Amino acid sequence: MTLGQIIGAALMLLFLADIFLTVLYARAGAGLLAPYWSRAVWALLYGAAKLFGGRRGTVLSLAGPTIVVSLIGLWALGLTIGAALIIGPELGAAIRPSSGDASTDFVTALMVAGNSLSIVGSGDYSPHTAGTRVLFLINSLIGASVLSLVLSYLVQVYTALRERNALALSIHLMTDGTGDAARMLARLLPEGDSSHAVSELGNLARSLAATKEAHHFYPLLFYFRFEEPYYAVSRFSFVVLDLTTLLETALDRQRYGTLISSASATSLRQGALLLLQTLDRDFPSASDHGDDAAAEARRHTQSYVAAIDTLARSGVAVQTAGMERYLAARREWEPLTRHIAPTLGYTMNEIDERQPG
Repeated sequence: MTLGQIIGAALMLLFLADIFLTVLYARAGAGLLAPYWSRAVWALLYGAAKLFGGRRGTVLSLAGPTIVVSLIGLWALGLTIGAALIIGPELGAAIRPSSGDASTDFVTALMVAGNSLSIVGSGDYSPHTAGTRVLFLINSLIGASVLSLVLSYLVQVYTALRERNALALSIHLMTDGTGDAARMLARLLPEGDSSHAVSELGNLARSLAATKEAHHFYPLLFYFRFEEPYYAVSRFSFVVLDLTTLLETALDRQRYGTLISSASATSLRQGALLLLQTLDRDFPSASDHGDDAAAEARRHTQSYVAAIDTLARSGVAVQTAGMERYLAARREWEPLTRHIAPTLGYTMNEIDERQPG
């Protein structure tokens, strides 16, 4: 083998390993090339979107599909170049056309490599030795396998995206379109009745767990951004965490003790935290530029007072002694949303619609 063929084989192995880790191993941040490529394309689009002013959100909403298409193109190009480096030295001898002179330039090598990797397999050039026939066979198997894997991966990604959006929309509608966790909690406890709340929270917890695992298995999901803020992971996670925090600190424990200590409430909170922690750990997130401590405490206090009022007016039995626990819990999980939301171009005013002022 020539040095070029060794480099070509190594290049094909590199891209096959990246496809394996991205599609089959399926763990956030596990790819060799895909994570860095996705971040680079996102950074490019994020910078370009600033030039569009009010249409910035529209441009960013193209990021997910663009990253998918460009990543598939990167894999295809990498495999083709690798195969061309292997095939190039064999052109005109072991690999030649059925008639006429054989071109031996690199463009011809790329064309022959692409044909050998495609399931169509058309082209004038064909192998004439046992070794090159085996090479063409391996290339065709690689091409067919990669194509089927990528198509299956795309189906899974878009299925997971639809399920994530369905969860986000469900939470948005349960807040009556306000993004207010207190309003959502009041609707879960109509006139103070908690008989169906545990099962409702359990359904949300299962959907949230599926969404968390989807982002772990299909990291590309992170880059699918929608113009409507209620589809944002940071938005519906914020609402869920605010909801569970209000459950623990604002409801009367004597009346709602079973609901507060239920596995559904606990798993819902933990699921939202795990989702935000996964995104914060495995994707480029922004630094926390929150308010100073005094302003933050004042804002959280006003949110708690407003939530207590919303719940009380809806016939829910409340307590007011949970203020300090509410503030402590908000300080624990709110920075996670502040890290993630700006990365995808959302402001905290879009994420926390109950912010005073």
